[in-house]
Amino acid sequence: MASIISHSEILNSKSPKLKQLPPLGLYIHIPWCMKKCPYCDFNSHQITGNIDLIEHDYVSRLVRDLEISLPQIWDRKINSIFFGGGTPSLFSARSIDSILTTVRTLLPLENKIEITLEANPGTFESNKFYDFSTAGINRLSIGVQSFNPTHLYNLGRIHDDKEVYSAIEIAQKYFNNINLDLMYALPNQTIKDSEKDIETACNFNVQHISAYHLTLEPNTFFHHYPPPLPDDDLSANMQLMIEERLERSGYINYETSAFAYPGYKSKHNLNYWLFGDYLGIGAGAHSKISFADRIVRQMRYKNPKEYLLKEIVDINSSNALLQEQHEVNKYDRWFEFLMNALRLTDGFEIALLQERTGLLITGIQQQLNEAEQRGLIIRSHSHIAPTHAGKRFLNDLLQIFLPEK
Repeated sequence: MASIISHSEILNSKSPKLKQLPPLGLYIHIPWCMKKCPYCDFNSHQITGNIDLIEHDYVSRLVRDLEISLPQIWDRKINSIFFGGGTPSLFSARSIDSILTTVRTLLPLENKIEITLEANPGTFESNKFYDFSTAGINRLSIGVQSFNPTHLYNLGRIHDDKEVYSAIEIAQKYFNNINLDLMYALPNQTIKDSEKDIETACNFNVQHISAYHLTLEPNTFFHHYPPPLPDDDLSANMQLMIEERLERSGYINYETSAFAYPGYKSKHNLNYWLFGDYLGIGAGAHSKISFADRIVRQMRYKNPKEYLLKEIVDINSSNALLQEQHEVNKYDRWFEFLMNALRLTDGFEIALLQERTGLLITGIQQQLNEAEQRGLIIRSHSHIAPTHAGKRFLNDLLQIFLPEK
């Protein structure tokens, strides 16, 4: 069994130092949708009232949020930007351009930076997406979920299958880096249904596909009123079929749910999975910021009205928008690193764990031995990766490293 880490040991241990800071991404949260989907547990809210007025006020607050966050990230370059939601494509290209102009003014950016915008098919207009591309968006992530009209209806999506096809065709006019989000194990879905969805996605020849297992998350409509879902065996068969079909089409399954053509792995998400830093601005946005002597996690106020109404007096009022903030202790650093890095098919370099956490791998030697004995990881002197069983039973693998709370 894994060794138990006591609460007193955590409190008495010194925070390890970081010799260098990790890469830094910027996440920008836009929390509104046309409609709240019954399976969604993200911080998203159905639009009520005048979208133009909301948009103006929210963009102004995002700019101020970024300004008061600057002291935490002085002299650090941004290596990726991600507009998530909600449905960021509800906002005008003018607003997205305004936000990006502010970012470029205030922060140094890496060359050839990846800038992603999430979009839903029900919000596509050709001219608007041309304007998004000219504003600087160079990667589009489209929330397709399914190509089947019945499943789209059951998922509460505002678009139908025809709008999905149209949206992808519009996107391919202006973007050469596109992700399609798909879901499987949907209500009443058969393996043939799932196979047709993934076949259709492959036929579009987009650069990246994400395939997520539908789960019933707390505080969602589906959790309170569960629909009839495929059983575990059928869901597992769907997953295997999806992995095999995408591999035949040349996609690399580089993370549990992510598949990409060579050269098109998501830089922003890879930064999350390898314990990089990210500044999150917007209602409910999360941040992970490293300093030489500590790692801090933050969350902005989740309710958009509360986030918009918080008073910010001056640039020193950086805590005004924070609902939560805490330092990541020594033992949670190990777990948080592994929780993300073990999702990657190729695993991670041991040297990177030390670089990103300030900790030696020897501190979890007993847990690693157990994971290896159970056939869940494979390791060398320099590298650790999940086995096929480790990928299939990822929760069991991570449980080995979970510190006692």
